[in-house]
Amino acid sequence: MDKGMCLWEENVRKVTPYTPGEQPAGKRNIKLNTNENPYPPAPGVEQALKNIDADLLRRYPDPNGEPLRSAIAGLCGVSKEKIFLGVGSDEVLALAFLTFFNGEKPILFPDITYSFYDVWAELYGIPYERIPLDPDFRIRKEDYCKPCGGIVLANPNAPTGVELAQEELEEIIEAHKDVVVIVDEAYVDFGARSVQPLLDKYDQLLIVRTFSKSRSLAGMRLGYAIGNEKLIKYLSDIKFSFNSYTINRATILAGVEACRDQEYFEKTVDRIIRERERTGERLQNLGFEFFKSKTNFLFVTHPSLPITELFDYLRERGIFVRHFQKPERIVPYLRITIGTEEEMDELIKAIETFAGEHRA
Repeated sequence: MDKGMCLWEENVRKVTPYTPGEQPAGKRNIKLNTNENPYPPAPGVEQALKNIDADLLRRYPDPNGEPLRSAIAGLCGVSKEKIFLGVGSDEVLALAFLTFFNGEKPILFPDITYSFYDVWAELYGIPYERIPLDPDFRIRKEDYCKPCGGIVLANPNAPTGVELAQEELEEIIEAHKDVVVIVDEAYVDFGARSVQPLLDKYDQLLIVRTFSKSRSLAGMRLGYAIGNEKLIKYLSDIKFSFNSYTINRATILAGVEACRDQEYFEKTVDRIIRERERTGERLQNLGFEFFKSKTNFLFVTHPSLPITELFDYLRERGIFVRHFQKPERIVPYLRITIGTEEEMDELIKAIETFAGEHRA
C-alpha cells in the first residue's frame, strides 16, 4: 500500500473527474470559455423570480417538476409522459448512463467529444470504447455499425461544433435497435437539425437537451430528455431511487417563463448565429482555420500562431477562452464561445495585437 494512503482509502471509488471551464472572479472579464449565452434570459424569467413566494420555499417542490414538464412538452409537441427533467443535462445524461448502459458490451462514443462521457462510464463501471473522429473531426457512421452496449453522440459535437447529417445519424440508430442510442442536443438550437422527428420511429432513441445554452439559464441548472414513455419511466425509476426533488421551485418558475417567450428565444439565438458568422469571417481573415460550426462557439486553430501562447496572452488581458490539454489532436485548437458584438470586437482586437507582436 502507498505509504501516503490511509487504510480506509483502499475502499474509496477513485475516478478522474471532469474539469469544467474556469470561472473567473469579477465582472470585468470577457468570458468566452464555457459556452454560456451572452444575453440574459427572457424578461419573464426575472419577473417570475422577483415574485417568488418565499413562504413556499419551506415546502418541497413537485417531484415531477410540474408545470415545467408540461411547458416543455408543449414546446416540443409531445405528451408530458415523454419528458424527463434533470438538474442540467449533465444529471439527465448521468442518470441515463446508469439506467440504460447495464450490459457487458462497451458503449461507443467519439474520442473527441463532451469529456464527461468517459467520466460517467468510469464512475459506473461501464465498459466503453472511444471511436476516433476522422482527420476532419467528423463522425464516420460506419465506425458505429458494430455490436455494442449503447451509443452516445453529441450532435452537433463538442468541442468541434461539427454536425452529423441526420440521414447518417439515422443509419446508426437503425443499426442499433437492441440498445439505447442517446443523442445529446445541447447545441441543436444554433442551426442544426434535431432528430426529434425520428422518435416515433425508434423506441430506443433518447434525446437530451439543456436550458443552459440557447435559453440563458446555465445558472439555474435545467436539462431534459425526450423519449418514449417506457424509456422515461425507466429513467424516472432511477431518479426517484436517488432524489425525488431535484428541480427546485425557482427553476420550475424560470423554466416555464423561458418556454413561454419563444419570440425572445428566437431573437437571441439568431443574434448569436449572426455574430458567429461575423466572427468566423474575421478570424478567417486573420488566417485561422476551423470547421463549419452549428453551435454557439468556434473551434479554431492557426497554421503559424502558437495557440498556447495566444491562450495565455488573452487570459492575461481578461479574455477567457477554452484550451484543452487532451487528447493531443486538439491541443493546437481554441474553443471560443460567441459573446456579444462588443465582446467579440475586443477579442478580435486582442488577437490582431498578438498576431502583430508575434510576426514582428
